[in-house]
Amino acid sequence: MAKFELKLPKMGESVAEATITSWLKNVGDTIEADEAILEIATDKVDSEVPSEVDGTLVEVLFQVDDVVQVGQTIAIIETDGDNASVPAPAATETTAPAAITVETASAQVEKGMETAAPVDYTDSDSFYSPLVKNIAKEENISLQELESIKGTGSNGRVTKNDILSYVADKKAGKTTTAAAPQAKTTAPASAPVQKPAAPVSVNGGDEIIEMTRMGKLISHHMIASVQTSAHVQSFIECDVTNIWNWRKKHKDAFAKREGENLTFTPIFMEAVAKALKEFPMMNIAVDGDNIIKRKNINLGMAAALPDGNLIVPVIKNADQLNLMGMAKAVNDLARRSRDGKLKPDDTQGGTYTVTNVGTFGSVLGTPIINQPQVGILALGAIRKVPAVVETPQGDFIGIRMKMFLSHSYDHRVVNGALGGQFVQRVAQLLEGFDDKREI
Repeated sequence: MAKFELKLPKMGESVAEATITSWLKNVGDTIEADEAILEIATDKVDSEVPSEVDGTLVEVLFQVDDVVQVGQTIAIIETDGDNASVPAPAATETTAPAAITVETASAQVEKGMETAAPVDYTDSDSFYSPLVKNIAKEENISLQELESIKGTGSNGRVTKNDILSYVADKKAGKTTTAAAPQAKTTAPASAPVQKPAAPVSVNGGDEIIEMTRMGKLISHHMIASVQTSAHVQSFIECDVTNIWNWRKKHKDAFAKREGENLTFTPIFMEAVAKALKEFPMMNIAVDGDNIIKRKNINLGMAAALPDGNLIVPVIKNADQLNLMGMAKAVNDLARRSRDGKLKPDDTQGGTYTVTNVGTFGSVLGTPIINQPQVGILALGAIRKVPAVVETPQGDFIGIRMKMFLSHSYDHRVVNGALGGQFVQRVAQLLEGFDDKREI
């Protein structure tokens, strides 16, 4: 019999960790290759982790709600044969305890986790995952020491690798006592973000509803974006009468031929992609004091989910798609968003975002920037309005189809001229749409 280490797989660009939401198999269950073993959640999408081999689940190394790093072993599967996979951890075969490695510490801690009593660091304002607390308890790490560890996780959270590295350094005599007070003075700085300014009163008839995991993530991301970017907006009204009439003329034939709807969204996305190519300094990201000018134009498309939450799948290399290709991409991502079938990579790599607030009848919107991007465009509802129409024979009042484009951008790196010129160019492209084109 051989043992196979099931590791958390790579889940797309910039995804470094995931939270275990449920185990679909129990210890002792027989598993087939490609069969889902557990469900995980990242800050973008939920996904399943399948087994790579046939065998029996003999050990689970993490519990529900534990945060796991990409590449970490999450379960052990016993297989038939001698060459099924990498052997299970055997890190205790070290000859020099003083030179303990991170792998050794990990194996020792995980071995003792089942019998270790849970540790509650109630005096700390920082968040620590159950795994980190268990390791701290097993290694007799005090709260002061734990707060001194510099976290590399999201929002400075201490990860498993952080605490294991600290354990290894401590046993090798590399840690210093000066780090603890420094961390203690900085820890309360994050408290106002995590705690409300004042308690919320709850009356007898009020209902308390816990936010969903995705709701919490969205909340944290929105707050972080507002605190990071200097949001400003530019608004412009756009005449889309030609687009309205063109779609009305072609939508039935398109649906019959392609088996799906022709919406306004791909037309708008095409115009945004063209404008980004003309204004490349809107297709940037901010990294500290540096500006990253993106080579590819990857458009995020904000989509509402059936449960009321929001997700932003990404159309990669949008500037290289014709209108047919854009329509296919938009419909595919929208459908898989509703069905919960997006892959982690589908939400990664966006360089600019478009959101359609007009779907719900809103005329204007002031959307929050999707970090680390520097701009987001809100599409207002298309309305039938009276308007002045200029002709060689003179001006007259006509009925036109119009909408507002609301552009939010980061004033740290995008000035008013660039932000205004960009949205103006999008409007020009939409108003100049060729109503003779074929699709």
